[in-house]
Amino acid sequence: MTTLKNDTFLRALLKQPVEYTPVWMMRQAGRYLTEYNATRARAGDFLTLCKTPALATEVTLQPLDRFPLDAAILFSDILTIPDAMGLGLRFAQGEGPVFDKPLKDEKAIHALRVPDPDTELRYVMDAVTEIRKALDNRVPLIGFSGSPFTLACYMVEGRGGTDFRDIKTMLYSRPDLLHQILDKNAQAVTAYLNAQIASGAQAVMIFDTWGGALSHSAYQEFSLRYMRQIITGITREKDNTRIPCIVFTKGGGLWLEAIADIGCDAVGLDWTIDIGDARRRVGDKVALQGNLDPSILFAPPEVIAKETEKILSSYGHGSGHVFNLGHGISQFTPPENAAALVEAVHTLSRKFH
Repeated sequence: MTTLKNDTFLRALLKQPVEYTPVWMMRQAGRYLTEYNATRARAGDFLTLCKTPALATEVTLQPLDRFPLDAAILFSDILTIPDAMGLGLRFAQGEGPVFDKPLKDEKAIHALRVPDPDTELRYVMDAVTEIRKALDNRVPLIGFSGSPFTLACYMVEGRGGTDFRDIKTMLYSRPDLLHQILDKNAQAVTAYLNAQIASGAQAVMIFDTWGGALSHSAYQEFSLRYMRQIITGITREKDNTRIPCIVFTKGGGLWLEAIADIGCDAVGLDWTIDIGDARRRVGDKVALQGNLDPSILFAPPEVIAKETEKILSSYGHGSGHVFNLGHGISQFTPPENAAALVEAVHTLSRKFH
């Protein structure tokens, strides 16, 4: 196996010694980059961009060619699984994702099937393989999936950006049906992440974007339980190398200890939590990833550096911290401000190691 030229990200996730705090950004390949917009225009639409491995590879590498980031993340979408389940995904102009066949009745839920990632999601595995080759071991590649509950939100509501009325009605009125969806989703995510690892992903991340919309007891039953099921089932070692797993529940600060207990290697934090408090709460159990407010990237570079320093200082000395935003980078972020963030993390973090 060829050695990575920069494995700082993987070592930090495993709390091994590092020279500086590694950094990558959620949604780092995106619309804030002019080169991404040019590639997306060539693709014609977002789904074609996702489903064409050569183009997915191109946009995955674009932020790494601009900034000295410590990890690449597969360019794809969390809704590839429900799309492969036959729900008819499309991206409506100005509306975001829409499903033509959302799960509105019992018959459709019973008919839901787990897709084979090596056939129905082959384009994702081909992209992972192609990206690994193009990276040439510069930095590790992160594979990812949405969480079962987050996927279910889109599958039941039929679109993003909702008030969760349909899925919460199902959760409280027919929990048996929601558990059916979640169990199928957990099986699908497990197979999907394992196929990404087999294709070359060196770490994986579960995005529980909508878990924070749940009540305390509902989160344990309908989100955390299924992420634990996935972590129990995914490949944790390949070629004698640990494959770290990161779990990120946006709005999940109340449940940090519970998330840290499900067997993941790292917990992602949004910007509402003090990372020092988070570190005290989880102890040595997991690494932490986060957690700059993405809106800070609209401020001048000196403010970005000051806010970066606050987070680094709050986390304190030692490994186990991967610097990131508390959510995805905004499409309106000036690229030079993203560069300022990466520079600030790399420069200011050395004194903590």
